[in-house]
Amino acid sequence: MALIGNLRQRPVRRLAQLYLGLVLYGVSMALMIRSALGLDPWDVFHQGLSKRTGLSFGTVTIAVGALVLLLWIPLRQRPGLGTVSNVVVIGLVVDATLALLPTGGPLGVRIALLSTGIVANGAATGLYLGARLGPGPRDGLMTGFVARRPGRSVRLVRTVIEVTVLALGWLLGGKVGVGTVAYALAIGPLAQLFIPLFAVPDGAAPDDPAPAPGSPAPVAPAG
Repeated sequence: MALIGNLRQRPVRRLAQLYLGLVLYGVSMALMIRSALGLDPWDVFHQGLSKRTGLSFGTVTIAVGALVLLLWIPLRQRPGLGTVSNVVVIGLVVDATLALLPTGGPLGVRIALLSTGIVANGAATGLYLGARLGPGPRDGLMTGFVARRPGRSVRLVRTVIEVTVLALGWLLGGKVGVGTVAYALAIGPLAQLFIPLFAVPDGAAPDDPAPAPGSPAPVAPAG
């Protein structure tokens, strides 16, 4: 599989935006974990596996991302620098952030952690996808499956995948709660806001403006 992503246009901005987005994504995950109010479907799965295996949350995130990336091969999906970086960087950052954040706390503090984490996750999504250096491995699995079976909608495939990992994660002991619902309701509008805002135009001259915030955005990612 050849790597995708054009670094000839605005390489400094693309790389800075990619890694800022991935770091922020890992921090946002840690904030939601420490809120103890529920996680997004994939992180429910990661948390469940972490509890069952004794491995850190970040280690499990990296391992699952690498395994999902292997599933790209039969789907003929091509990873980008952002795809490979996604697998490694987010897992390292989430573990480092969890080591710094205390557990527990009053409900008001936990609600603030959850709310900040969800908004930060939306901004992180816009940053790393806007760099146009490749989607996360879980998104590529979804879009690759749809590309191989054009009759299936992205919404349907995403729903089936996320319901499956959510159920498996819950059975393994992952935290499902109000945060899970809040994330599901908020991440689409947040991605719609942030992805066009941070999008780096492909093949544009250096002085060309980025797309306006109201322009269409891709489907919100699963990481």
